[in-house]
Amino acid sequence: MSEVERKFRVAEVPGGLDAGARLRQGYVAIDGDVEVRVRDEDGDHTLTVKGGSGLERTEVEVPLDPDRFDELWGLAGERRIDKVRHRVPLGDGLTAELDLYGGGLDWLAVVEVEFPDRATAEAFTPPAWFGDELTGQAGWSNAALATHGAPPTVPPSSG
Repeated sequence: MSEVERKFRVAEVPGGLDAGARLRQGYVAIDGDVEVRVRDEDGDHTLTVKGGSGLERTEVEVPLDPDRFDELWGLAGERRIDKVRHRVPLGDGLTAELDLYGGGLDWLAVVEVEFPDRATAEAFTPPAWFGDELTGQAGWSNAALATHGAPPTVPPSSG
């Protein structure tokens, strides 16, 4: 299955957010632009394989029971991230997924939007609070953040 998504570094976190969903992700394997991860989203567990980079990638998700998740979680080692995801309706059937990271990335806020197709993604005008676009930029995938932290050229924001 193909995923069409754009990603941005949030300039200003909007007010009035819901409580959000707690996510923890562990990267079991990373080989070039192919990654295998497990995710626990408020007790729902999935195994995901992603391939490619940039605007359009292949993504396959498989549900996991808690025992299988626990077995695979241990294989991720230190390649893990924690975040709280807030879903913000944007209109036209689009939803922004605003991720506020924890741990060593607790200063980082990123937003992603999935689109039904490439044309819709390319026509999308992001709200000002989205900030700089990160789509396809090296070092900004969740796998890269889990493995290396944020790119060294980007200092943590002060606020």
